[in-house]
Amino acid sequence: MEIKIQHIEEIREAARQFVNHIGEHRVFAFYGEMGAGKTTFIKAICEELGVEDVITSPTFAIVNEYTSSDGPIYHFDFYRIKKLEEVYDMGFEDYFYSGALCFIEWPELIEEVLPEDAVKVSIKEEEDGTRAILF
Repeated sequence: MEIKIQHIEEIREAARQFVNHIGEHRVFAFYGEMGAGKTTFIKAICEELGVEDVITSPTFAIVNEYTSSDGPIYHFDFYRIKKLEEVYDMGFEDYFYSGALCFIEWPELIEEVLPEDAVKVSIKEEEDGTRAILF
């Protein structure tokens, strides 16, 4: 599926469309260049899911946990991971296989440990500033 976002004002509607297609999937790997809008889109998705916590990039913490009415949501940012051992040390399996929603930024750095059924989400900035979200 593809969702286009022409203006930032459309992000909540795009997030609503995304949430409507989550289904039984639990792990979502967000690919995109720096500044493509991964964190902003994940924030909108979490808000659509009823998260009232402050939603920020977990760049330094690696993982943030948010509370929703359907249970925890885990938001990862692996940009600063230097070695895959760091992911093992944090106990990634406890998160990825918990049944909770997991939204992962910079998954290309941990591809070999991503669950096989992780949904790949690509966010691309077009020349006109439009964001194309493919999953």
